[in-house]
Amino acid sequence: MTVPRLRRARRTRRTTAVQPAPRGTGADRMLRQPAFWIMMAVLVAGAARMAVVGGRFVGVYPFATAVAVALFALLAVPFWLFVSELDFLEREPIALRVLAFAWGGLVATSVSLAGSEALDDLVAKLGSPELAAGWGAALAGPTVEEIAKTLGVVAIVLIARNQINSVLDGVVYGALVGLGFQIVEDVVFALGAVALAGRGDDVQPVVATFLLRGFLSGMWSHTLFGALAGAGLGYLVVRADRPPANRVGVAVLAVLGAWASHVLWNSPLLGDGLGGGAAALLAVLLLKGLPPLLLILLLVRSAHDREADYYVGQLAALDDPELITEGELAVLGSGSRRSAARWYAGRRAGRRARTAVRRLQRAQATLAVELSRDACSVSDGSVGRWSDVVREQRDVLRSLGHPDAVAGTPSWRRTFSLAGTTALAVAVVWVALTALGGA
Repeated sequence: MTVPRLRRARRTRRTTAVQPAPRGTGADRMLRQPAFWIMMAVLVAGAARMAVVGGRFVGVYPFATAVAVALFALLAVPFWLFVSELDFLEREPIALRVLAFAWGGLVATSVSLAGSEALDDLVAKLGSPELAAGWGAALAGPTVEEIAKTLGVVAIVLIARNQINSVLDGVVYGALVGLGFQIVEDVVFALGAVALAGRGDDVQPVVATFLLRGFLSGMWSHTLFGALAGAGLGYLVVRADRPPANRVGVAVLAVLGAWASHVLWNSPLLGDGLGGGAAALLAVLLLKGLPPLLLILLLVRSAHDREADYYVGQLAALDDPELITEGELAVLGSGSRRSAARWYAGRRAGRRARTAVRRLQRAQATLAVELSRDACSVSDGSVGRWSDVVREQRDVLRSLGHPDAVAGTPSWRRTFSLAGTTALAVAVVWVALTALGGA
């Protein structure tokens, strides 16, 4: 992206569908919202319901419960970090991210435990027991669960509307609601598998459930469905430049897309049509999970690029190489180039330079957000403070002989590292598939 294009992006903010981010989390404003207290009451009720469910398992299978909670909690960490990093330039407040995760894990899960069973019974009565046996999980589960998860994003909008300033924000909150649901539901399924196995406090069913529902299915399961629905709600809230019917239509299509992806994932289609073995299981996972994954990746890429054009354009308009150089302008708006710049700094000047580049990038991103809020000079208020932070990190990099946080030329070491990491990930997936025996 050229500097003139970045400057044009700053002048055409309304066409980028990015609204200036308000300062702070607005805690006082949020506490005055009736929706916040309603949300907290629902969260408490959901927590009480899940505590009862968890207490039953702990009393009978204490060791298996501890292993299940530990495994799926560890699985949640990289997903949480990845989703939080999606919006590097304008990160969502931690309190709202926690609320989104908690809604998915406590409210959506507790509602779905009873709601899905009731709807499954309804499918059997209106259709047939055979229909419920084959398609009950595909029809009942997604209907209840996607509605319950989407309401979590709606609750975030109601209590903190001013924090939803791009489609990407909706993706982040939706994905975190889905992640909370996915982790808690997987723990319940793992312990249900222990009970079904009938071998007492045995962890083998927990490990099998972790490999299948967590490790292999996590990439395109509830986190992905929630992100898709969240993108639609983000569009509804942010795109004030579009007709209301258009915005509502996109939101409805996004939620229906999340529901349809979930139906496909739960459906018996391809259940035994590809034979047995690890390769067959991998093929089923790809055929069912890849389409919605590619769709959400395209949506995230589009929303991220639009937001990057706007916020990086704020810095380009300063025309101050002390705050951001032309090379850094091309780096800051891309996650892969930001990572490459940190890698390059570490290779040239050591770990301290790598850390300084990351801090510089974070300070530049925050400065861009502050500039979008205030029409003032770089010596005023928060803009001035973050300008000083950027200069401090620039001085650190200068002292290390690496003054410009650019990506550098492609390195065979980085290429080898990425290839090795990819090969290792493929090997781990294959081992997991083989361990499951294609079941």
